[in-house]
Amino acid sequence: MASYVVQRNGRAATAEDLGPLAFAGYAHFTAMQVRGGRVRGLDLHLERLRSASVEMFGRAMPGERVRACLRAAVEAGPADLSLRATMYVPAGGDVAAGADVEPDVLVRTGPPASVPRGPLALAAVEHERTLPAVKHVGEVAKTYFLRRAAAQGFDDAAFVDRRGRLSEATIWNLAFWDGTAVVWPVAEMLGGITMGILRRRLERLGVPQRHREITPADLPALAGAVVMNSWTPGVAVHRIGTVPLPEAPSFLEALHEAYQAEPLTSL
Repeated sequence: MASYVVQRNGRAATAEDLGPLAFAGYAHFTAMQVRGGRVRGLDLHLERLRSASVEMFGRAMPGERVRACLRAAVEAGPADLSLRATMYVPAGGDVAAGADVEPDVLVRTGPPASVPRGPLALAAVEHERTLPAVKHVGEVAKTYFLRRAAAQGFDDAAFVDRRGRLSEATIWNLAFWDGTAVVWPVAEMLGGITMGILRRRLERLGVPQRHREITPADLPALAGAVVMNSWTPGVAVHRIGTVPLPEAPSFLEALHEAYQAEPLTSL
């Protein structure tokens, strides 16, 4: 039987550790898929945790210590699993902790993620995340808009900012295809780890990439769209709002090929 864990700073978390966190909302995290005890884009995950900790707490746990805590959780479970590492300060979010407080890390493992088959229909909703460059906790909006989208017959929701630009989806990054190049939307958003992996691998494979602002009015001229996160480098999107999008199998193939080119790294 698979064994999954919840650990604080590399050791089994106690009820005393977890109790305050049940009522806290000032933290950030990264989520990854572990396969064969290894991870793609580990450097990107560690940099995400470091930079977000500096932004939120003024100080980061040393990278090697974070890595050791991740390794302890992976070694305690099966070879294939999902992992979430959350950084927080024990004082919580209701006090102004000083910059001399080093954050703790809570690591939780669970079964490998299952990926929706797609293609997906996304509702287009006006929303901008607070601190969009940080993967922080307590984002009620993403679940709220997902539930509203599902009630309207959509699979999920994509966000449109106050300038009318598509940015990201609830738990996904967006990418588009113009027939010759991957198009990354320009807006304030969370830069996903899978997005980072794909950008560097597509460049090495010689696949053209462009960055531009995308509005719903631009969608009819595009040749395909996908969502991506730690679960997958691409699930097809066939509609955003009322605008249909064509199938783009070559686009999906290119993304999956690029993702597979990223080596798995041991913790």
